[in-house]
Amino acid sequence: MTTITPTDWRTRINKILLRIVDLPLWRSRLAQATVFILALTAFSILVIVPLGFWPQLLFSAVMLIAAMALRKIDSRVVSHILILLSTLASLRYMYWRMTETIGFETLLDAAFGYGLLLAEIYALLVLLLGYLQTAWPLHRKPIPLPDDVKTWPSVDVLIPTYNEPISVVRQTIFAAMAMDWPSEKLAVYLLDDGRREDFRQLCKEIGCGYMTRDNNRHAKAGNLNAAMEKINGEFVAIFDCDHIPTRSFLQLTMGWFLRDPKLSMLQTPHYFFSPDPFERNLNTFKSVPNEGNLFYGVVQEGNDLWNASFFCGSCAILRRTMLDEIGGIAVETVTEDAHTALKLNRKGYNTAYIGIPQAAGLATESLSAHVGQRIRWARGMAQIARVDNPLLGPGLKLGQRLCYLNAMLHFFFGLPRLVFLTAPLAFLFSVLKCSRHQP
Repeated sequence: MTTITPTDWRTRINKILLRIVDLPLWRSRLAQATVFILALTAFSILVIVPLGFWPQLLFSAVMLIAAMALRKIDSRVVSHILILLSTLASLRYMYWRMTETIGFETLLDAAFGYGLLLAEIYALLVLLLGYLQTAWPLHRKPIPLPDDVKTWPSVDVLIPTYNEPISVVRQTIFAAMAMDWPSEKLAVYLLDDGRREDFRQLCKEIGCGYMTRDNNRHAKAGNLNAAMEKINGEFVAIFDCDHIPTRSFLQLTMGWFLRDPKLSMLQTPHYFFSPDPFERNLNTFKSVPNEGNLFYGVVQEGNDLWNASFFCGSCAILRRTMLDEIGGIAVETVTEDAHTALKLNRKGYNTAYIGIPQAAGLATESLSAHVGQRIRWARGMAQIARVDNPLLGPGLKLGQRLCYLNAMLHFFFGLPRLVFLTAPLAFLFSVLKCSRHQP
């Protein structure tokens, strides 16, 4: 008798699901519309139908068992089924929450109660937007360049620096100058906002361009914009001074610009070869994925499907003509990178992401620097929401608006978290107060 292992079962289920998805039936618009209406009707019924204790317990158990059985199957169809189950459970809870639990008797109860409800709505909204954003990661692949190197465009490599040590910056300069690209079409510039003589001398010795300015207005964005007034390459590649590029960076990424004349920016992952403070203190470096794996994996590849890949300030290439059209790197907010990508998308230009690490850098070394970096990201996203809200204004498609909206809403999680932490205390104090007044 043949024994069927769990792996065999998962393989069989995956094949069955793929066969169902590939049926010719789904090519008919009428069939698609019919199935969509029926599925939406069934989904709505499952969300709003009231159930007693035991039916509800059985319903939850079936969903949990289904999720546990399917979660180990590596299939996009299964991922969508799990998303559907999660969405169903979340919406069913929220429907019950809004129809059965908001009968407050006093103004104080209403203040705390509606505050908690708003926090839960925020969490649900971020969850649903996240599912939409990452439901179908694009997994873009590199495109080969033409055989004739004479057709390859010219590239200016900009390395902004302010107060970093020369031992860190030197490696990035050498690596940038060693990239596989025709020497007559590659120019590397160190942009020194610290105006240090030893940096100038280093660049002179190794043949690297050196630029500085007499002020530090707009920080990194201002430094880049000042440099671009003096260069004229067709493309600009930007690296933070501690991000060391590989030799293949330009050859792996430039093909998409030649394929797509409307492509304005292509981003690659930020990969760190040193642990951040949490990884160092918990001893989890390279054994537990960090937050960067989530953003530079699922999130950015999900954004790429919606033509909403974010510029992340380093390890990226931008088309010079399109960058000039929006006035250079954005200076209105402290997250100049994401705001620049938003401006490019508003102009109708494309942005792209290739999830192959082509540079490696240093993570934040101290907890204060780590927290300060996150605070700057949060402040910048809040500024974008205020001065250039993606839900408003022209130029963006719905998918792009929702991707940018989710990125901004994510950084407001501190307020709902505070509500979730204090809500049990408010409930306990209310119970104690009521018990004291009872005879």
